[in-house]
Amino acid sequence: MGSFTGMIDPSSVVSIHPYFRVKPGKLAEAKAKLPEFVTKTSPEAGNLYYDFTIHDEVVFCREAYAGAEGLLKHLENVGTLLGELLALADVIRVEVHGSAAELEKLKGPLAGLKPEWFVFECGVVR
Repeated sequence: MGSFTGMIDPSSVVSIHPYFRVKPGKLAEAKAKLPEFVTKTSPEAGNLYYDFTIHDEVVFCREAYAGAEGLLKHLENVGTLLGELLALADVIRVEVHGSAAELEKLKGPLAGLKPEWFVFECGVVR
């Protein structure tokens, strides 16, 4: 998906885990929007992976970025689409995972989402 190449140090990766509960009768309309998010996200250099999974009426976006900057650029890029999705669904949970230093860069910009902050401990370098 993204154009990131080279070794990935997991301590520099930031992932955001938003869960959306689709409003009754709106699942087909919400599903139809998901490919638009993928198309818009595909050229982002800082994106490491990006996809959607669905359980009943809950839509989950699996996504990770090369640092806080990659995530912030993504949110700016999909802002209009996100607004359209939020007319069809409610955010029920948001987690943000990354190193303490990267999370610190996000605490102001993402405060409105009231995420749970998960601090990186250790991982495999690829």
